Amino acid sequence: MSNHLTKITLDEGSIKKRSAEVEHERNVAIADLLDENSFQPHCMKGGPYELFLSISDGRLIFDITSEDNSKAKAVLSIQPLRGIVRDYFMICESYYDALKATSPAKVEAIDMGRRGVHNEGSEALQELLKGRISVDFPTARRLFTLICVLHIK
Repeated sequence: MSNHLTKITLDEGSIKKRSAEVEHERNVAIADLLDENSFQPHCMKGGPYELFLSISDGRLIFDITSEDNSKAKAVLSIQPLRGIVRDYFMICESYYDALKATSPAKVEAIDMGRRGVHNEGSEALQELLKGRISVDFPTARRLFTLICVLHIK
């Protein structure tokens, strides 16, 4: 038994066209997740697992399939993450704008803020998953990135 993800898929039907920067972040998050993660649904005995991640009707949905084809679903309110996701989008927009026309010192300061908001979102996600799915902090960070991608309208 192994408590990790071997495949992750986003609900592409709910995502509109993304910028090159967002698509890069998505690809990096998925590659990093598949390279190293800790993921253990409490209702399942063992993995590895495949995850289909989607958002529907204000709910964050984790559709999980284990190696033995067992299935589980965690449906969570997205509300606790909405403000953090909004803040993260705003600071990312500032960051990408700054990359084009600002001093390296200002870009670094904005990036520090961006990482801080990203950490806050990761911690909030871990709290939201508590009692349902155990994930370590790096896994929560990468999942938070993917949740942000799903929020793009």
